[in-house]
Amino acid sequence: MIKGCPFGTHRVIEPMGTMPQAAVKIDNTMKIKNNELLLDVMTLNIDSASFTQIKDACNKDIDKMTTMINEIVGERGKMQNPVTGSGGMLIGVVKEIGSDFPDKTLKVGDKLATLVSLSLTPLKIDKINNVNVSNDQVDIDGQAILFETGIYSVLPTDIPEKLALAALDVAGAPAQVERLVKEGDTVCIIGGGGKSGVLCAYQAMVNAGDSGKVIVIEYSEENAKRILDMKLAHHVIIADATKPVEVYEKVKEITGDDVCDVVINNVNVANTEMSSILITKDDGVVYFFSMATSFTKAALGAEGVGKDVQMIVGNGYAKGHADLTLGIIRESKTIRNLFEKLYV
Repeated sequence: MIKGCPFGTHRVIEPMGTMPQAAVKIDNTMKIKNNELLLDVMTLNIDSASFTQIKDACNKDIDKMTTMINEIVGERGKMQNPVTGSGGMLIGVVKEIGSDFPDKTLKVGDKLATLVSLSLTPLKIDKINNVNVSNDQVDIDGQAILFETGIYSVLPTDIPEKLALAALDVAGAPAQVERLVKEGDTVCIIGGGGKSGVLCAYQAMVNAGDSGKVIVIEYSEENAKRILDMKLAHHVIIADATKPVEVYEKVKEITGDDVCDVVINNVNVANTEMSSILITKDDGVVYFFSMATSFTKAALGAEGVGKDVQMIVGNGYAKGHADLTLGIIRESKTIRNLFEKLYV
């Protein structure tokens, strides 16, 4: 075997010279280089923005969704939605380990969740067995390749596989909350009823403490009630995050003119940038975890309303993010029960 580029550039077909994530097409030949890992894939967890786009485009028709997913992977060699540009992650079983793959503790037969995006992961689908329209997960027979720089987590034995997959898919979000939120902060989670929002709200409550304030904005009344019932926020606002002035006025009713120190945007629809910016105080922080975010709209929008806020790109990786997120599942019985209901 020959050693490939650690970042996977040897897999890029078009355009040459780009990284695998930016490439339009990559080589998904399932013959590994000696610094790659081959996985038998069980389940794809397609990221929320991508899955929502596919579901809407196909009117929730599972046969059409199956066809679209197969076409994307067939054309690109990876699961990268051409509209959203995003991917997701997967769980699979180690089938073959290259002789120069860095992790010498891995064994054939180990079950992994990849923590790098499907938008850069060589993937081949032999058969789609099930598309679950309610939780973004797709069961398949197929194979995938992990580059030597790709991050992953060996699946824990005390948490059901599909629950762990769902939680690890958004592990970067609560990890960033843990970094950004301080004791006494006023924090707003936009889109707090989804899986990333629930995890972020939990971590925000922990970090902000008794002297802080956690606000959740939700479009769905059902999700809003869920957050209140689970005691994951001090205040819940039902509002449309694509209507920034409405959101701003409702937040001010709770915070006054001070608005928020930290805002976390988890919404999987477009045009929520200005709601996030308007409710953040000058010198505050907005973390855009949502892959539906337009960073052009965010940057120019903040300039347009004279807001001096720090805006953080939703990097899905943070050191220790897998352990922190699985720790939340272990600590919170209510979140674990919810996720078991949704994903197991």
